[in-house]
Amino acid sequence: MQVLDNRPVDRLDRSLRDLRISVTDRCNFRCTYCMPEEKYHRHFKFMTTEERLDFEEILRLTRLFAVAGVRKLRITGGEPLLRPALGDLIGDLRELPGIEEIALTTNGILLAQHAAELKAAGLDRVTVSLDAIDKKVFREMSGGRGGLGRVFDGINAALEAGLTPVKINAVVQRGVNAHLVPDLLERFRGTGVIVRLIEYMDVGNINHWRESDTVSSAELRERIAERWPLRAVPSNYDGEVAMRYEYEDGAGEVGFISSVTEPFCGSCHRARLSSDGQLFTCLFAAAGTNLREPMRDGASDEELAGIIHKVWTRRADRYSEQRAELIKNGREIQKMEMYYIGG
Repeated sequence: MQVLDNRPVDRLDRSLRDLRISVTDRCNFRCTYCMPEEKYHRHFKFMTTEERLDFEEILRLTRLFAVAGVRKLRITGGEPLLRPALGDLIGDLRELPGIEEIALTTNGILLAQHAAELKAAGLDRVTVSLDAIDKKVFREMSGGRGGLGRVFDGINAALEAGLTPVKINAVVQRGVNAHLVPDLLERFRGTGVIVRLIEYMDVGNINHWRESDTVSSAELRERIAERWPLRAVPSNYDGEVAMRYEYEDGAGEVGFISSVTEPFCGSCHRARLSSDGQLFTCLFAAAGTNLREPMRDGASDEELAGIIHKVWTRRADRYSEQRAELIKNGREIQKMEMYYIGG
């Protein structure tokens, strides 16, 4: 395979290193900030099988991204474990030259039955989205879907399978689950599971985001430190989204993802591939670049690599750094929804 053997940098001198691959737009939860039931009801038309990329197409495109410099893959959705035979895809991705890590983000409901299989296929680790361990709040935030016990079963299965470090992503909303953060942290202290607290963001257009609903990472750190003193630790790699802290008593680590109050656009090396083959260069993007169409029309690897190279070298996204100014000036951007673009 002859392709462009160069690694592009964008207009802000950011290289392409991470690729998030959405394998489905479907989900078995209806989280209020992502896929609320009132819009994504049982009659909502999700993608057809024909519209989605098949595994061979995903593998082909990922191989080209690896040539362009991608080293880390994150499998997302929707809920990725709804995609049948996902282990087959992970096994093939594991064999690609240059790929150093494959992770998966899931709500955990189906994880217990798949963890061992995914580890055997080549998956390195998992992140579980879990916003609260209070049963009532969990059900409210997940749209009344799923059971908390099954999520815990999935986390335990991931630990047993060696899909570590297991991480928990919790979106923190003022007046919804912010007061329950200590309970979440206490549940996982000393277990090796890393909880990451995410500032509630304006991803998409349907979650009715207000900045006043966001609890800043600084506020959370101050509140947590009153109970469990924290100390900052260095990032694991350039571009790591979470600011890392460890408990001074040695009970583990907690991370803070601060897209609203402490943006990290300048060190963002991530691209996103939607399940229908759209390439996005920012979580807050308004539009993507169609890779499925030229691929199915017979484009060569060289031509597809050229499209990827062109898109990335033209990239200048820094929405989170511009958010306050855009809001102040009354400019509303119609962003892609998170379930589609892959969180």
